[in-house]
Amino acid sequence: MQKKQNSTGLIWFRNNLRTQDNASLKNAIEKHEKVVAVYFFDPKNFKTAAFGFQKTAKFRAKFLIETVTDLKKNLADLNITLLTYLDAPEHKISLLCDEFLVNAIYTQKEWTQEEIDTNELIKKTLSADVKFIESYDQFLYHPETVSTNFSNIPDVFTQFRKKLEKYVSIQEEVSISKLPSSNIIENKTTIPSLSTLGFKSFETHQKSAFPFLGGESEALKRLNYYLFESKKVGFYKKTRNGLVGLDYATKFSPWLANGSLSAKTIYWNIKTYEKEFGANESTYWVIFELIWRDYFKYISLKHGAKIFKIDGVLDKNYDWSSDKKLIDQWINGETKDDFVNANMIEFKETGWMSNRGRQNVASYFAKELLLDWRIGAAYFESMLIDYDVHSNYGNWMYVAGVGNDPRDRKFNTQLQAERYDGDYKFRKMWLVKTLF
Repeated sequence: MQKKQNSTGLIWFRNNLRTQDNASLKNAIEKHEKVVAVYFFDPKNFKTAAFGFQKTAKFRAKFLIETVTDLKKNLADLNITLLTYLDAPEHKISLLCDEFLVNAIYTQKEWTQEEIDTNELIKKTLSADVKFIESYDQFLYHPETVSTNFSNIPDVFTQFRKKLEKYVSIQEEVSISKLPSSNIIENKTTIPSLSTLGFKSFETHQKSAFPFLGGESEALKRLNYYLFESKKVGFYKKTRNGLVGLDYATKFSPWLANGSLSAKTIYWNIKTYEKEFGANESTYWVIFELIWRDYFKYISLKHGAKIFKIDGVLDKNYDWSSDKKLIDQWINGETKDDFVNANMIEFKETGWMSNRGRQNVASYFAKELLLDWRIGAAYFESMLIDYDVHSNYGNWMYVAGVGNDPRDRKFNTQLQAERYDGDYKFRKMWLVKTLF
């Protein structure tokens, strides 16, 4: 094992808000005598963006505050102090490097434009002897094991999946060691409240299908519950198109999205479950969904900013509308379609929507109302507790016919409602106004 340098490493947390299976954390601890951590609530992420929606609205903001609060506690257990600022990282990081004599910054590698721009702004402020070390840490299949040239990534998911399953193995989780208590520093920073970020405090809706708290501790609790306590994972394929309740799906996605749970942690826990209780189509299907998640990340690596362009990765030119009245009717659940309406009201009230619901409302937006799909994607970005840039834009392109769907399908929302909500349970739940 290499000797630690008598120096300080700074871990800049982004969408990797966990202490378990965290490459940046492992690298910093192994290479430096002293380690300091920082998280920025960047004001840019709470501003109104191009299509008129706040980039991060109240549901994800609340989940993020809970997550960072938990991260601070879990890092303290490793004797690492987490500094938190309501500021842009490019304003602060170089000052922290000076204050703590930092030699290297460790962070998760991001490749979408806004994140690259932030990196460039930071690098301009750093002295030449501070290293900037990024790790791809949000994948099931690590990019180094998949391709040295992302332009080779297939444009059809099934080809991608079959190749990976046949030729590529999934890396082990990385283990994290604890530092001595002398590593703790004085911390006068605070985690902003919802009101500091400009939101009114609110209670989680009593009918929410995602009533869980943010943070790694809650993520691991849910993982343990879904796999080992309830063994619901063994039925996932049968229930995953559900609309009502806590357990029709894994609900791992919000923790995966901000990195308080790693895809590898889910994978290796499923492998443990399969050894103990047997593998079946359902346990495989959770892994299958994780491969889909990876796929959208690889499509984003391959196509770059095209995932945000109206013609998508296919350069398909449709005649899109941006009729404000139609958009508002969709947002408020006031369209001609009761199934779409129920899903959109659930979403507006809770920041959550089932996978089945998302596909239907997005298809209705793009293929029925013929509205510019990027507006729908921007609304989802603002509202979704589990917003992940690659999955969100990847799925919206797919449904709008400018992405990776070789068949360019349109959902028949009425047939879908009959099939998945034949007893009207879901629609009644969100469309019928109750007195109490």
